[in-house]
Amino acid sequence: MRVLGVDPGLTRCGVGVVEGVAGRPLTMLGVGVVRTPADAELGHRLVAVEQGIEQWLDEHRPECVAVERVFSQHNVRTVMGTAQASAVAMLCAARRGIPVALHTPSEVKAAVTGSGRADKAQVGAMVTRLLRLSAPPRPADAADALALAICHIWRAPAQNRLQQAVALHTAKAPKGRTA
Repeated sequence: MRVLGVDPGLTRCGVGVVEGVAGRPLTMLGVGVVRTPADAELGHRLVAVEQGIEQWLDEHRPECVAVERVFSQHNVRTVMGTAQASAVAMLCAARRGIPVALHTPSEVKAAVTGSGRADKAQVGAMVTRLLRLSAPPRPADAADALALAICHIWRAPAQNRLQQAVALHTAKAPKGRTA
């Protein structure tokens, strides 16, 4: 499976492509950051994020896009920019018919480090180890994007089995009852 991980942000939108399957060594195919100037008009920044993500989709042809789920933050301006960049990433994938998976920061940290409360340095260190890199990807947004892709590769098989089981149970339930 080839996954494009997106750590959304308006100033720095981390992107990283990982290929592999759960239980086997993973391979990093690319990592980077789509940057926009903080003083640019919002619409122009969103277009720049879109163009950057489109380039990554063209170049790497992922089977899935894993995006960090936006959660409430203390700074409303920050969460709005993150949500807008996240929506752009989802739109780019949907336009191409590529499935999108959303993962919370704690899910990603737990998958990669074993702790949902890991800090940026721990995530970067584990991404470096798991992908057999010579140094942690910089900035941290790039490492976070790779962590998202790793998380999705590892979690997707279990999530798919769970969805299939729910669908099967729902199909077998008598009409009017889905419990």
